[in-house]
Amino acid sequence: MTYEIFVPFWGDPDQLYETVESVRAQTDPDWRLTIIDDCYPDDSVAAHFSEERDERIVYTRNEHNVGITENFRESVRRASGDFVTILGCDDLLHPNYVEVVRAAARAVPHADVIQPAVQVIDEDGAVVLPLVDRIKQRHLAPKGRGVTVFSGPDMATTLIRGNWLYWPSLSLRVETLRRIDFTDDLPVIQDLALLMDIAFDGGTLAYTPTLAFSYRRHLESASQKTLLDGSRFLDERRYYRIARRSAAERGWSRTARTARVRLMSRLHGIAALPLVLRHGTARGLRSSLAHVADLS
Repeated sequence: MTYEIFVPFWGDPDQLYETVESVRAQTDPDWRLTIIDDCYPDDSVAAHFSEERDERIVYTRNEHNVGITENFRESVRRASGDFVTILGCDDLLHPNYVEVVRAAARAVPHADVIQPAVQVIDEDGAVVLPLVDRIKQRHLAPKGRGVTVFSGPDMATTLIRGNWLYWPSLSLRVETLRRIDFTDDLPVIQDLALLMDIAFDGGTLAYTPTLAFSYRRHLESASQKTLLDGSRFLDERRYYRIARRSAAERGWSRTARTARVRLMSRLHGIAALPLVLRHGTARGLRSSLAHVADLS
């Protein structure tokens, strides 16, 4: 079955074109790419794709701006296959991506989420490894040469300990996404909230250590700004309390305990303090300090 990839677009047109070329370069040619332009104010993007001759690439533009969560939902509504990737408009697939996630799906046919190995790149495409990614890849992600599988409480525990997944790189089961919706009121960490809901539903995560994706991390990204204004850690604390209650209701004591301690999340707060002190708001500083100290 044709593998489906969606790219919600609002950003740098040149980086979008690089993203599209990374899809075109797949060694497995059986894919379909849909770009959903969320009314980005640049007519050159539509003009660019009006010249596209590859029938596997479809460009569509929303009538009005709906935001990233609604574009995620629209991607799921449009999907017709078993799995989908909702790709960032500045990230890059490696040529083997479709092959790798398809192989993982064959190896773990009940998987709801497939994570390939990822490398991090900066604004200019150079490979980098910031502190947050060193922790993700060296201390949180599984080790070993084969596919690693987490289900139910094991999936929930590994993710609430520290979310080591990279959302735009994930291959997601469409049926699961139609059953478990995105959360509207947690915009900063809605990826973690969705993945935890999949785990609480008894879902399965498969990790393959084959490198197949480049994730672009920007110094001026939205996630960086939410650290400075305090909203990220505020949302995190609120969600960890929700996750703790959900785990306790299911009798998943290890998950509940991990959500209460939230060690990696608190360490993130400590690591962010110098940045927040230099560049953040007073609210951001209060939020960071509360994040480190709060055990509720």
